[in-house]
Amino acid sequence: MRMLHLSGWAQGFNEVWICEKIPQITHSEWASEDAYSASAGSGVSKSNAANAPFKRLPFNFCAISLQPFTHPVCSPEGTIFDITNILPWLKKHGTNPVTGRSLKPTELIKLKFSKNDDGEMVDPVTFKVFTNNTHIVALKNTCNVFAYDTIERLNIKAKNWRDLVSEEDFSRKDIVTIQDPQNVESRNLSSFKYLQEGASTLTPEQQRERNDPSRNVNTTALGNGASLIKPLPKKEPVPDINPDALASNRASIAKTLSSLSTNKQPTPSSTVPTTKSTSTVKQTLTNHPRARHTTGLAAASLTSTGLTPHTTADLASLSQETYLLTPRRVRKKGYALLTLAAPFTGEIHLELAPEFAPKAVWNFITLAKQGYYNNVPFHRNIPGFMIQGGDPTGTGKGGTSCWGKNFEDEVDGPLSGKFDQRGLVAMANKGKDVNGSQFFVTYRACPHLVRRHTVFGCVVDGDGGSGWETLKMLEKVPGDGDEKSRPKEEVRIQR
Repeated sequence: MRMLHLSGWAQGFNEVWICEKIPQITHSEWASEDAYSASAGSGVSKSNAANAPFKRLPFNFCAISLQPFTHPVCSPEGTIFDITNILPWLKKHGTNPVTGRSLKPTELIKLKFSKNDDGEMVDPVTFKVFTNNTHIVALKNTCNVFAYDTIERLNIKAKNWRDLVSEEDFSRKDIVTIQDPQNVESRNLSSFKYLQEGASTLTPEQQRERNDPSRNVNTTALGNGASLIKPLPKKEPVPDINPDALASNRASIAKTLSSLSTNKQPTPSSTVPTTKSTSTVKQTLTNHPRARHTTGLAAASLTSTGLTPHTTADLASLSQETYLLTPRRVRKKGYALLTLAAPFTGEIHLELAPEFAPKAVWNFITLAKQGYYNNVPFHRNIPGFMIQGGDPTGTGKGGTSCWGKNFEDEVDGPLSGKFDQRGLVAMANKGKDVNGSQFFVTYRACPHLVRRHTVFGCVVDGDGGSGWETLKMLEKVPGDGDEKSRPKEEVRIQR
């Protein structure tokens, strides 16, 4: 019972006393599991209490060793393991130690983390440092790791389904979530199945080392008494270890690593792409050609807190392709051979001019090596003017360059500036700086084409002058007489 006293607001009012009954909390309510207060009841277990501590696995830790990983892989659900720890577990259990579901070594996805100069894992596009609160995803087909914000802004919203690093195509199904700040339960150690069951994650060799008493003595804590202990003998091989089993274990690890790697050329960096330090960049620039512009890292780090500070303006290094495709860089001439398919047998010997048209020559040679011109017809033949080919569709409207896009004209050379002879090999285009895979060979001088088409080679004498004889034979092939000037008899490039 509680007495409430109410007094009047004006003089002369009588005092009033009201009796109110207050409900009392029972013992069962105080001791129940849904009690919610700083002094929860005795029936609340420590693990189920509302204020129980939350043990979270850091994003850069292996989920089975609970230590930082060195060779990261992940399951299709996004759980990260170290390859050296998960393979022995899969060989013994064949399940995901976190979820308990079936897991095969071939289902593991190799992860490629980018790092900055300080060794911190970062997004390879924005260079934002990954933390335990970063939404991190990986692309299943390329293995590259990004921040989800980057993928959302530059891929999903922009509808650009190409990897921002390797430029390979991917789909929404290829996005694997590694860490989601909105789903922290996936990294809650108390929910890991192997920890709940108390299963051991040690290999037999690690278990023997842990049980060896000679390896469990801390001599630094003994003080002067450490001198009384004889030095430990060198560890001898344990008789019951099967060397063949150890060799097969290492072989299985190497086999799995190779199977996890995607089908592409190996990169110089074996594990993760890292941005180079200033000293490494300087050393690299001494071994590679330099550009006339700087790397831009000094200016970028001045205006962005996501980049490692740089105080020197180092010259940028050029790739081999960029270096070689500079006009007048390569002065040595190249040679190519066009072979015609039956019934028009013959060969056309070409002399290429990379000094004045390096991009056109690079494109022509690259496509030829890829077999792009094999069995491709000459779709246009105008006697007294030229013969044109290089379109795999045979319509004159198709074809693309080796870069997958059009490239600009190169008309500053002596051949493009004259167009004054028979047998010139030039790029066909639909306008300025629209070059793909199509090319043509002239039957006469064409001064009206000066600086409108890139001339990158010419016909030269081969064995017995077969190049010019073949060109003369092609000029005699009659056309169908329409606007397209298609040859009546099909003329194809064999290779």
